[in-house]
Amino acid sequence: MDVLIVGDGHMGQLVYENLNEQHEVTIISHLDATNITQLPNAFDIIIDFSHPDNLQGICQFVSQKPTPIVIATTGYSDEQFEQIKELGQHMPILYSANYSFGIILMNRVAKQMAHVLSEHFDIEIIEKHHHRKIDAPSGTAKMLVDSLNEELNYNIVHGRVGEVTRSKKEIGVHTIRGGSIVGEHEILFAGADEILSIKHTALSKVIFAKGAIQAALWLVKQENNLYSMEDVLFANEKPH
Repeated sequence: MDVLIVGDGHMGQLVYENLNEQHEVTIISHLDATNITQLPNAFDIIIDFSHPDNLQGICQFVSQKPTPIVIATTGYSDEQFEQIKELGQHMPILYSANYSFGIILMNRVAKQMAHVLSEHFDIEIIEKHHHRKIDAPSGTAKMLVDSLNEELNYNIVHGRVGEVTRSKKEIGVHTIRGGSIVGEHEILFAGADEILSIKHTALSKVIFAKGAIQAALWLVKQENNLYSMEDVLFANEKPH
């Protein structure tokens, strides 16, 4: 498989190290991605761990050379998400805010928990990352909120300052940035006299690289569409 990795930061390098022995891999800096259309050859798959600013260049490249894309960049605007959806009509695209298998399973379980508990429990999300992370809240926290809100349609409150009264139909989202925290996400269901929480802690970024690689190996066999990591993990489940 001939792979193009967009972004040579820590994540891009981890993907490169885990792919390079068995596949042909080209890696370019996120700073060079605006000139991606100048690359002479085509690729079997693109794995993007870079920056939202590079989306336009990637779109231009695949408009000339249609290529499946695993998108692991976060921090996109609403308009950019529309671009990603549009791409899915012309080639296989997989977007996820997180490529950890544990987080994807947590996301599915959280939806089931919200269905049962939301009437009597308050819901809060706490996310923690290293002090270099540029977007807040994390893309994963947004993914968890979106999943919970598929049924609930609650208001989202980002932190609380001063005298505030919590309304019943809201999800609080709280961000912590410090040190070298790889990533931690907790969904708290707080009821009268009892608390239930589900938490995922990433101990290494290797889990995200391996998840993105697994997604790429799966995506190259798919038809044109916009996919998620739930499709990768649960595609073989039999309908009930």
